[in-house]
Amino acid sequence: MAIPVVDSSQYESQLAEKAEQIKARFSAFDTPELEVFASPSSHYRMRCEFRIWHEDDDLFYAMFEVEIDSEGEKQKTVVRMDQFPVASQRINALMPLLLERIKASPVLRERLFQCDFLTTLSGEALITLIYHRKLEEDWEVEARALEQDLGIMIIGRSRKQHIVLTQDHVFERLEVDGKEYVYQQVENSFTQPNAEICCSMLSWARDVTHPAKAIEEGREQGDLVELYCGNGNFTIALAENFRRVLATEISRTSVASAQINLAANGIDNAQVARMSAEDFSLALAGEKDGRRVAEMDLENHDFRTVLVDPPRAGLDDDSCEQTARYERIVYISCNPQTLFNNLEVLCRTHRIERFALFDQFPYTDHLECGVYLVKK
Repeated sequence: MAIPVVDSSQYESQLAEKAEQIKARFSAFDTPELEVFASPSSHYRMRCEFRIWHEDDDLFYAMFEVEIDSEGEKQKTVVRMDQFPVASQRINALMPLLLERIKASPVLRERLFQCDFLTTLSGEALITLIYHRKLEEDWEVEARALEQDLGIMIIGRSRKQHIVLTQDHVFERLEVDGKEYVYQQVENSFTQPNAEICCSMLSWARDVTHPAKAIEEGREQGDLVELYCGNGNFTIALAENFRRVLATEISRTSVASAQINLAANGIDNAQVARMSAEDFSLALAGEKDGRRVAEMDLENHDFRTVLVDPPRAGLDDDSCEQTARYERIVYISCNPQTLFNNLEVLCRTHRIERFALFDQFPYTDHLECGVYLVKK
């Protein structure tokens, strides 16, 4: 994997190239004009991970360039990272300050293996220090002093240890369409890394699911069902567009965060259930029951819109079949190939009304898309 090289002068041309790739890849479908959402050209990533590299008395942040040699083997090259323009301004400001303190402390530096940063647009910073040794009381004393001096929060990790000094999360505040949404983001769990693009994604999803759209289409708005909801990223922002929202997620940590986020944003018409997309499809088909299914109160919902934000593997066959049953589909994709495969199925029954490219990861080949489909 290549480390992104930030060159702001090249950003617009690289984004245009991505847009052309998407247009060409999906030319087999009857797609509308592509909507392109640009990222800030630098300091856009709110979280990142660095190895801590030890060389004699020195230590520094490091990443790895991975290349395939002539024999097909992966070769890693250590790259020193004194600054990282991909990362947020807050991360870059903290990098030298944190390293200076760690270097000066035998307790903090001993067998330090990795450093993970999680920051927010408002400047909150949670740093996880990962070690190849047991952390004793002296580590905690020095780490707490470091928290106070730098105005950060610290977590210490090592084998069978997870020491949370203050808290294990930050609260991100995103302004979308003139409204502020609050999200608890927990250390070591999935969150959208590019906060500005996340705002664009939420605004786009709010627009395509606005109740006025249903009226234009001559349909009832109904309720929203959401698969792979994570910490409620879309759930929170879309709730006001629907009578009721039922969202599912398999990660226990993400479900707990989603519950906190519903309360923090005063959302009272949405429910988050811990269940896999596959099991939820069975529940909707009446082939699965139990306490969790009963709590969903499925018979009192009128699901007409579905939002799916699957992992890179895309939708499995059963979930894809289930998704095709709804009048309207909002598909957020992090993998154009699996999106293409799923659209081959979904476009048998639906037409593509909106198609968007969200540049979540500038200077890389990664492509994030949003597709809005309506039943023919």
